[in-house]
Amino acid sequence: MKLNPFNTRIGLALGGGAAKGIAHIGALKAFEEEQIDIHCIAGTSVGALVASYHAFGRPAESILSICSTLNLSKIINFTFERGGLFSTDNIRSMIHRDLGDVRIENANIPLAICATDIETGEQLVFREGNLADAVCASMAVPGLFVPVEVNGRILVDGGLVENVPISPLASMGAGITIAIDLSHVTRYPKPEDTFDVISNAINIGIDFNTRKQLKKADIAVPLNLSRYSLTNNADCIDELFQEGYRPMKKKIQRVLWYKRMNLVIHLLKTARALLPLKVPELIKDLKQQALTIRDRS
Repeated sequence: MKLNPFNTRIGLALGGGAAKGIAHIGALKAFEEEQIDIHCIAGTSVGALVASYHAFGRPAESILSICSTLNLSKIINFTFERGGLFSTDNIRSMIHRDLGDVRIENANIPLAICATDIETGEQLVFREGNLADAVCASMAVPGLFVPVEVNGRILVDGGLVENVPISPLASMGAGITIAIDLSHVTRYPKPEDTFDVISNAINIGIDFNTRKQLKKADIAVPLNLSRYSLTNNADCIDELFQEGYRPMKKKIQRVLWYKRMNLVIHLLKTARALLPLKVPELIKDLKQQALTIRDRS
C-alpha cells in the first residue's frame, strides 16, 4: 500500500524475455505518443537493456533501430572461461558504443537494474555503479553466459528472483507501478530433447513466481509471446513491436485514470484493509449495548 496517496509518479518495470524484448520498445512508444512521463524505471535481463537506453534519453524509435538486430547470434561470443558457453563482451561493447562508459546514477531518470547473486540466491538491485557491468550481469543467463563479477559478487540473470522487477520502484519514488511481463504463457513448447525439458522447467519456475509478483503492480501488462523466438525475431520485428505497443496503448487510459483517482484508490484500499478489523469491534460494541439495555429493563 502506498504511503503517499498524492504521489502519481509512474514507475515502469520491464521484465526479461531475451529477443522478445522488442515488445518493450513498443510499450515505450505508447507512452511517448500520449506524452506520459515515466519517472523511474527498473529492468531485468533484456528489460534492463531497454530500460537503460530509455533512462539515458533514447526515444523508442532510436532504441528500436539499435535493438532490432538483437539476436543470439549477434551477442554471443564464444569463450573458454568457466561457468558458461559465451561471454557478455558484445553486450558491453554495444552499451559503450551507444551510451558510453556511463554510470547508472547519471541516467536522466532513476534507473534500477536487477541481477542475482549465484552464491547466495539474493537479488542485487543496482541503483549506482557502472552501467555495462550491471546490464551484463542482469543478462547473464545461467549456463549460457559466463557469470559477471561485480564488487566480488558472482552475478547472473536477475529473472531467477524477480523477472519483472516491481519491488525496486517504490523506493525510487513511484506512486503508480506498471509492469510488463513478456512471458505470460499458458503452455510451453513440447520438448524435443533434454535441453528443452530443462528450459521449460526453469521457465515454469520463473513464471510461477512472476504471476505472484505481478499482483503487486497497479497495472500489469501480461503478454503472451509464445509464438516468438527467444533467440532471433529479425523476421518479425514490426509484429513484435506491436505486441507491446497495442496492449500498452489500450491501458494508457487506465494509467491516466490512476493518476486522477490515486487518492480515492488509496482510501478504498485503506478501508478494505481496516474493515475486517473494525467489523468485529463494531459487533462487540452493539452486543454490549444490547446487554446493557436488557439489564436496565
